[in-house]
Amino acid sequence: MSKIILTGDRPTGRLHVGHYVGSLRRRVELQNSGEYDKVFIMIADAQALTDNFDNPEKVRENIIEVALDYLSVGLDPAKSTIFIQSQIQELCELCFYYMNLVTVSRLQRNPTVKSEIQLRKFETSIPVGFFTYPISQAADITAFKATTVPVGEDQLPMLEQAKEIVHKFNTTYAPVLVDPEVLLPENDACRRLPGTDGKAKMSKSLGNCIYLADDADTVSQKIKTMYTDPLHLKVSDPGHLEGNTVFTYLDAFCRPEHFERFWPDYANLEELKAHYQRGGLGDVKVKKFLEKVMQETLEPIRARRKELEKDIPAIYEILKKGSEEAREVAAQTLSEVKSAMRINYFEDMDLIRRQSEKYM
Repeated sequence: MSKIILTGDRPTGRLHVGHYVGSLRRRVELQNSGEYDKVFIMIADAQALTDNFDNPEKVRENIIEVALDYLSVGLDPAKSTIFIQSQIQELCELCFYYMNLVTVSRLQRNPTVKSEIQLRKFETSIPVGFFTYPISQAADITAFKATTVPVGEDQLPMLEQAKEIVHKFNTTYAPVLVDPEVLLPENDACRRLPGTDGKAKMSKSLGNCIYLADDADTVSQKIKTMYTDPLHLKVSDPGHLEGNTVFTYLDAFCRPEHFERFWPDYANLEELKAHYQRGGLGDVKVKKFLEKVMQETLEPIRARRKELEKDIPAIYEILKKGSEEAREVAAQTLSEVKSAMRINYFEDMDLIRRQSEKYM
């Protein structure tokens, strides 16, 4: 069986460093590994509209932002199929059929759905499209017969529901759909990078994100104001690592060679942590080191983006071509689904023959 990846992002804003360490960096590695037969990367605009239905311009404008971020970090349209969700009509039809396989109570128990409803303060005014988001996601995954779905930890309940839908469909009709496996970030710090203010989640509305497109001065300023250890009042005080955003970012971004280049006083991150914990190391020095690490990481991404921005029509052409390729694959899966469900009336010549004989 072919090894296929499906992953993507909602175009509700520019992508930030949380996206980078949580998924984008790994996608590039997987894309270049040669281990996968196909890599599908979706800009999930239809899903973004479920809670931005009254602001389609926001979604429309951010499609190009996400595409630029994708290409800037190294996603290659020659190796990965990058497409726009709404341009694949077959996904809507698959979602409609899958709705019969899921109960309302099961959707209500989905932890991710519950937390997102609370976050958006929907309460009793939940848009049906948003409520059925896990079913839509199952349609996305199965349409491309994805064997591997790289996600963050918060998306695990969604994948569990997708697997349930696959099992229900295959046992009810025929073994057509592929049961996907989840792929989590290898580094615990990358699974959910906190905001610069120490909040558990990066959010544009909270202003606690470092965006991939931020210039060097903006990145520097955001790191200078980053949340550290509130009890570390003097340099001589012992420092705490738990909840210390600076060290969480170092866990996610820092590599041994960074010490060779930027801070040879330490051999590795463990030595730096030990010094901080026993006292005698100030937050300013650690932040300056983090800034050097992150600027080195982000500079080539910023440079590639500036080049890509010079030819926006070419970016749309990449998305158009990718969407056309993705639709062909989804159409084939939909055909197999309809055949399994016995609703392929005009293609089932045996059905037509039997019905003809019935009335002869």
